[in-house]
Amino acid sequence: MNTRGTTDQGLRLLPFRGLRYVPERVGSLAAVTSPPYDVVVRPDGLHHLESADPHNIVRLILPQAGTVAARNARAAATLDDWLAEGVLAPDPEPALYVYEQRDDEILQRGVIGALALSEPAEGVVLPHEDVMAHVVEDRADLMRATAAHLEPLLLTYRGDEDTATGATAVVERTVAREPLFRTTTEDGFCHRLWAVTDPAERAEIQADLARHQALIADGHHRWATYLRLQQEHTDPGPWDYGLVLLVDTARYPLRVRAIHRLLHGLPVADALAALTGLFRIREVAGPLPDAMEALAGAAAEGNAFLLAGDGGFHLVDRPDEALLARTVPADRPAGWRTLDATVLHSALLDRVWRIPDDPAHIAYIHDTAAAVEQAERNGSTAVLMHPVREELVRDLARQGVTMPRKSTSFGPKPATGLVLRSLNLG
Repeated sequence: MNTRGTTDQGLRLLPFRGLRYVPERVGSLAAVTSPPYDVVVRPDGLHHLESADPHNIVRLILPQAGTVAARNARAAATLDDWLAEGVLAPDPEPALYVYEQRDDEILQRGVIGALALSEPAEGVVLPHEDVMAHVVEDRADLMRATAAHLEPLLLTYRGDEDTATGATAVVERTVAREPLFRTTTEDGFCHRLWAVTDPAERAEIQADLARHQALIADGHHRWATYLRLQQEHTDPGPWDYGLVLLVDTARYPLRVRAIHRLLHGLPVADALAALTGLFRIREVAGPLPDAMEALAGAAAEGNAFLLAGDGGFHLVDRPDEALLARTVPADRPAGWRTLDATVLHSALLDRVWRIPDDPAHIAYIHDTAAAVEQAERNGSTAVLMHPVREELVRDLARQGVTMPRKSTSFGPKPATGLVLRSLNLG
């Protein structure tokens, strides 16, 4: 069991000297931000971000070169150059950071800090999804090269539902003050950030969080990467902590969305032919929002998927019970066995379509329209999913049961590039 940097009380969040863009050295703060690395739709999204500003953070989180080693070396050199040129600079003193995101529909506030790492068995930070080894290795290579945490994970905890206390009380007092900056990104979200440097307020946050456990809402691969790199550094130090955003979802509920699958090289006609007799298959009318409404209605009654890629929409539901009995593992809780992602991976991908779960065959895409567009462009199949309820995710996580990878997308996700953590600063 990992005990370095942890306590037996719960979450331990420490202040750090954040690396932030110097506004005078960039076109705008909005132009240098990015979605998390795994949300950027490559290559279109990557090129768009690279052209937004020569210092866009995507050049660090998704560096481009011919080999893995060259990509990571480029990211490290770019980070060094930006620090030397004053494009990025460390804040003068350690802080916890209050972060706010707001659009017309949602308000999210939380605290960014360096969280003591813990293994899942310790029950302090609960994962709910499996991870892919090659993604962890990719992120580990980048973190080793840059010695930096370039984007915070999104973690949630449940505070007092009736009144703002502890960390949430500090958050709500802090947002009445003048922020370090405010910026609005092209997705319509307004972002504001404050530094909490007062020792009493930091202590109030830390004492409250020490009573809680957290659920990883977004960033399972980066959390697994933190743990791997901690094991490589035997002496206690900055590698014992990871950059996170902690959100009290009793006060600020997150939005839960699905992550869709793009099946390379599988035409929709072939996908549907293989499902004949195993699922009910119906054509549903577009446009896409209407088709997704039809999916939501079917998903309320059981497992359902929407297939697209041939210009139409095909609702697939009511799986054959015999198929589920012989393909879905029976040694898991009922909540896990009936997940759409479980049925998709155990029954369809593994047994019906026989598609390996690797990047050559499957892409995971957050944006619904992008999944459909890419499927139509490449003659492939987009499998569109319905989101899972947060309560079910948390319940399974507390039982120590992980969901199939990329089962959920919690949001809004923190913008990448607003505050970074250098491990060379301690």
